[in-house]
Amino acid sequence: MMDYLNRQAAPFGNDIWKRIDEAAVHAARDMLTGRRFLEVDGPYGVGLTSVEVGHDDYCRQPGPEEAGAVMGRAISVAMLRKDFGLSIRRIAAHQEMQQPLYISPVEDAAEAVARREEEMVYYGQPDFNIQGLMNAQGRAQHTGGDWANIDQALEDVLVAVNMLDAQGARGPYALALAPTLYNGLFRRYAGTNMLQLEHLRRLCQHGVYKAPIEGGVLVDPRVGKMLIGQDLMAGYIGHDGVHYQLYLSESMVFMLEEPKAVCTISVSATE
Repeated sequence: MMDYLNRQAAPFGNDIWKRIDEAAVHAARDMLTGRRFLEVDGPYGVGLTSVEVGHDDYCRQPGPEEAGAVMGRAISVAMLRKDFGLSIRRIAAHQEMQQPLYISPVEDAAEAVARREEEMVYYGQPDFNIQGLMNAQGRAQHTGGDWANIDQALEDVLVAVNMLDAQGARGPYALALAPTLYNGLFRRYAGTNMLQLEHLRRLCQHGVYKAPIEGGVLVDPRVGKMLIGQDLMAGYIGHDGVHYQLYLSESMVFMLEEPKAVCTISVSATE
C-alpha cells in the first residue's frame, strides 16, 4: 500500500517512521482549522487526481439535426508536498546511543503543508477555477466596524448570521477570524467575567477559530466538503552522505457546493 512512498529503501526501521508520522500529524493538526468544521471525506488514495462536480449537461443546446454533447466538469485534487532532511549522524546517535531524536525538520515540513492546505480551503486556487471560502462567488458579504469597540464583534457576527439565515443557511455556524481579531476576543465585557470569545462561541456552535485569513468568515458547514486523496504521509528520497532526504505529502481539494452558506466579514483594524 505504501510502496510509492519508498519507505522500504530507507536505512532505518519502523520505529523511526513511527516517530516521523506522529510528529508530522501533531504539528499539522495544531495549525489546521478547515478540517475542524467542514465535512471531511476520504482518504481515497493517492490515485485520486480529479473529482467531478456539478451536473452533466449539454455544452450547448443542439439544433434539430445536430448531435448533442453532454459534458461534466471536474476539478483537480492538489498534491501538497514539502521536502526535508534528517541528519544521518543524529539518527545513528538515536539508534545506537539512545540520544534524543532531532525531529524539528519534520514538524517544519508538516506546518508548511498545513499552511498550504489552509490556503486551499480559504482562498482556493483561482488559476485552476477552485474557489475558497473567502472568495466564493455568490457568497454573502458584510462590511463590519472597528472591533476595538468591544460590542462591535458580536454586532457584526449577528449581521452575518442573519444574512445567512435569510438565504436558508440556518447553522449551526463556525467562525474563522484573522489572528489579530481572534486574539482581541480575550477581553471581558465590563462588569462581567465573560470573555467576548465565550459569547461568540454560544452563537457559533461549530466553533470560533484563528485562521490565516484577513477579516473573518462565517460558515454553515453544509457549504461543501474537503475531499482527501492521500492523507499526510512521509516518504523517502535518498541521502547525500550528510542527511537522509525525505518528504511529506498529501492530496486534497475543497469542494465548494453552496456559496450562499458563506458570509465574509471585513473588519477595521483593532488598536
